[in-house]
Order: sequence, then structure tokens, then C-alpha cells
Amino acid sequence: MRLSHLLFPATLLAAATFVAADEASDVLDLTPDNFESTVNPEPLILVEFFAPWCGHCKALAPHYEEAATTLKEKNIKLAKVDCVDQADLCQQHGVAGYPTLKVFRNGTPTDYTGPRKADGIVSYMVKQSLPAVTEVTAANHEEFKKADRIVLLAYLSSPTEAPGPEFTETANKHRDDYLFGFTTDPKAAEEAGVKTPAVVLYRSFDEPRIDYTSHVESATVSELETFVKDHSVPLMDEVSADNFQAYSQSGLPLAYLFLDPTDEKKDEYIKTFTPVAAKFKGKVNFVWIDAIKFGDHAKGLNLLDSKWPSFVVQDLQQQLKYPFDQTKDVTVEAVSELVTGVLDGKIEPTLKSEQIPATQDESVYVVVGKNFDEAVLDDSKDVFIEFYAPWCGHCKRLKPTWDSLGDKYAEVKDRIMIAKMDATENDLPPSVPFRVSGFPTLKFKRAGEKEFIDFDGERSLESLIEFVEEKAKNPLDPKTPWNSAKQAAATQEAFEVPEGHDEL
Repeated sequence: MRLSHLLFPATLLAAATFVAADEASDVLDLTPDNFESTVNPEPLILVEFFAPWCGHCKALAPHYEEAATTLKEKNIKLAKVDCVDQADLCQQHGVAGYPTLKVFRNGTPTDYTGPRKADGIVSYMVKQSLPAVTEVTAANHEEFKKADRIVLLAYLSSPTEAPGPEFTETANKHRDDYLFGFTTDPKAAEEAGVKTPAVVLYRSFDEPRIDYTSHVESATVSELETFVKDHSVPLMDEVSADNFQAYSQSGLPLAYLFLDPTDEKKDEYIKTFTPVAAKFKGKVNFVWIDAIKFGDHAKGLNLLDSKWPSFVVQDLQQQLKYPFDQTKDVTVEAVSELVTGVLDGKIEPTLKSEQIPATQDESVYVVVGKNFDEAVLDDSKDVFIEFYAPWCGHCKRLKPTWDSLGDKYAEVKDRIMIAKMDATENDLPPSVPFRVSGFPTLKFKRAGEKEFIDFDGERSLESLIEFVEEKAKNPLDPKTPWNSAKQAAATQEAFEVPEGHDEL
């Protein structure tokens, strides 16, 4: 059963690719002979650099074909380069992975940063074809309001009327994200039922129209950005790789409802929890997510059982996770209580941690979530710690060097700790003032200090030793007398505030 489930999408994709191959393609094929003559005259063209064996390229192919057909009607061309047959051409354009998509304007390339589904590609390229702000009249007013998922329209008496300049600046910053327009046509303003100046957001979901109700004449770029971001996501949308960035950029916690998409009650669950999403709008973003497709993400959010529906709140800024107890039923009341507790700071995050090692026999100390504070925040020691992922190639290459660094300071383990932590299996406690976003991440904390110093140098043993010798507070020569207990007391005393004095 599981095997057929996995094969079905691949079979469907193969069929779609086969059909597309039989039909005339609207995607142009580029070679060294026709690349410049095809690309350079175009004011706008999207080029995909692909490899036939690449799985991501195969998944993109039907969407790319569909987008090419749709965009053909708008005189926007899509093209592709086979990097197996045309290796030199791909190397010439700096292609390092597949697929690589680039937007060319009269031969000048920029990276494509949009979605990879047909409608997303169309939306992105239409935005690229337009000025940052499109002039709208009564004749195309209705059409423009529905031209994209998010449309921001300024109604002005003249292009220079406030907040016209701020509106244009906002559009220039976010032309890839939203569609912006302005109109000075009185009939369009009358049609919209507004008096100039006014700013209205139109969208294809939830409440279709949101009016900017603050002091529009004095609206700043920052305020306009906040307005559009606050209303750019649905109350309860499905989250995936295509739209996750929008949620991440919002800065708000993200509440996931994990659902089995084959569950006949799926739509009922979404409808049930949408009012909860409305209750916390502007404070927490709510989404539902495919629990079968993204089961590993559920585990990463500390949902340990494959029981759906399940619910978890994630603080995206601090990477803290607040999973709902999976032994209990997910109800509106329970979810509301959890979210309120998270916002009020009354609920502690759930920290993933491996078991504390029974022994520490190696020269590199193994840190886990449960002993991080005790081990790494020990004021008596300098600490140099590597945060790694078992699958990370750079981490694997660093391991023998890091082990050698541990051996180098094995005789002074009471003064300096060379440590490592598997950041995929252990969460950092909230007390730590940073989050790990790449691997390996190397951090140094001097004895008696709270600050963590980044190591960004060459990962050779010589460079690591030089860095340690420069940053360490404790003496690292084994021949230098050392009393760690006495040093710890002295460090603590240095941080104490004398009686009668206030801290700054």
C-alpha cells in the first residue's frame, strides 16, 4: 500500500511529461547558437537551466510548460537550456545546481526568486513585466483589482499627492511580492467608494477588500509595509515550501494544524479552527499542513507520534516549539488556551534533547539539550562548541580536525571545553541568545562572560588553534598553575553588584 502511494505521483508525472513531449511546447530550447539572438532582444524572458536526470527539474517541467502557455498570451517567453548537452553554456552563466532559473532583461540576468508552480510562475513574471506601480483607469479598474492574489491600489488626485511617493517606494521594495497600482481617475475612486487619497488592499481570499484606515496622508513606507504584510496571508491557508517564506518574514509565531489530507474530516477541521485563527489575527499566523508529506517536519517540531490532527505553535524568531499534548483531543478550547499561554509567556517551550551521555571519555565534550546550560554556560571555563548535523558534508569533513582540536587541549579540560552538539536532535534553551541556521556553526564563549563569539575563519587546525589562543581567557599552558574552583569564585565575585548600587 505504501509503495503504491509513493509510485502514484511519479507515474502521474511521467504521464504528464510524456504528453507534454508529444505536444508542441511553448518553452523555447536554447543552445549556444541561438541563446544571445533569442534572449538579448527580449525585454523580459525566463530561462531554466536544467539536467534531464534532475528530480526537481522533472517535477518543475509540467508547471513550466503550463506557465509558458499562459504567459505566451501576454508576450512573455519561457526558455530552457539542457546543461548536459550544453555544459559550456551553463558554466558560462554560473549554473551550479539544477534547476537554476534566471530572469533576463535585454540580456541582463537576475536570479528568479519566485514559486515553482504554474500559477506562481505566471504571477511572478507578470509582476516583472509591469512597472513597480501600474497606472490604472476606470476602464481597467475592475480587472486590475483581480489581477493577482494581493493587489494594493492607491487612489490619488495626482501622482505626487501624499502618500504617492511613499507608495511608490514601497512598491519598488516589494514588486516581487505584491501587485501595486495607482489611479488618478475620479471615476475609479467613485467606483471604489473612496475619497482621495486612499489606499485599498484587494485579495483573492478571506475578506476580499481591506481599506487602509490610518492617517493615509502621512503613511510611511514602514507603515504601508506593515499593512500589506498583516493582510497578505489567509486566516487558515495550507503551508508549503512555496509560501513558507511569507510566514517567516511576518515575524509572527506560526501555529500548525497537522492534518491527514485523506481524512474525510479535513475540511471540517479547517473550518472549525478558522475562527480561532481570526481571534489571534495579527498575533499568530495559523496554517494547516499535510502531516503525511511533512511528517519529518512534525518530528522537528517535537510532535513525536503520528497522530492526526495535531497542533503546535512555533516561535519562528527564537525557534522555540510549543506542541499540544498528543494524548489529548485537539479542540478549539484547548488550542485557544495553548496559544494564549504562549503569547502570555506562561507556557514553557518543549525542548528536544538526546539523553545525557553516561560517560564523557573523548576529548570533545558531547552537549545535549538537557545539559546545555550546565555545560556551556559554566563560567569557570572557556567553551568552543560546534553545532552540527549528521548529514552535513562540511561537518563530516570538519570532524577529524575538531577531534584533533579536542586532543590539543585535553590536558586543560578543566580550563577550556571543546564541545559539539547535534543541532538536529537537540534544541537550544530559551536562555541562549542565538539560534543555529546553518551547519557547522562554531561559537566561542569566554570564561565568565555571556557573549558568544562567531568563528568565521578557515576551518584548518592551525586557524582554530590560533582563534582559541587569541580568545581564551583562561591560561592554556598545562604548566601554568590553575585552580578552577578558585577561578569560578573569582569570576562570580566579579559579576556581583555591590550592595547599595543599582545595575545599569
